[in-house]
Amino acid sequence: MDQDTPLLVIVDGANVVGSVPDGWWRDRRGAAERLRDHLAANGLPGRAGPLDIVLVVEGAARGVEPVPGVRVESAPGSGDDHIVALVEQARPRPTLVVTADRGLRRRVQHSNADVTGPRAVRTP
Repeated sequence: MDQDTPLLVIVDGANVVGSVPDGWWRDRRGAAERLRDHLAANGLPGRAGPLDIVLVVEGAARGVEPVPGVRVESAPGSGDDHIVALVEQARPRPTLVVTADRGLRRRVQHSNADVTGPRAVRTP
């Protein structure tokens, strides 16, 4: 893989949004849009170099529009299944999945993706 290929960062939108009890359940789409905007503004703190950020949304958050710096993928079914498919399609590209979901973590690590938790993209 080319050294200049940006790291693919796939964010499990539902899991990251759900990691902070800030009332997200009252407006799931709005919470996903706030996460998207946060990712566009801040990227992945502590990671130098270019990133290709993909926010995967599902359920009531489907249809969130992309913004410069963040591609948004609306999962047609399970968000986890869509994330696994994106990881598999990206191989052998370096990929980092942002989620705390243990089952999803195991699935994407099986496909050689690295994993980090929601705190990696959240600021205090």
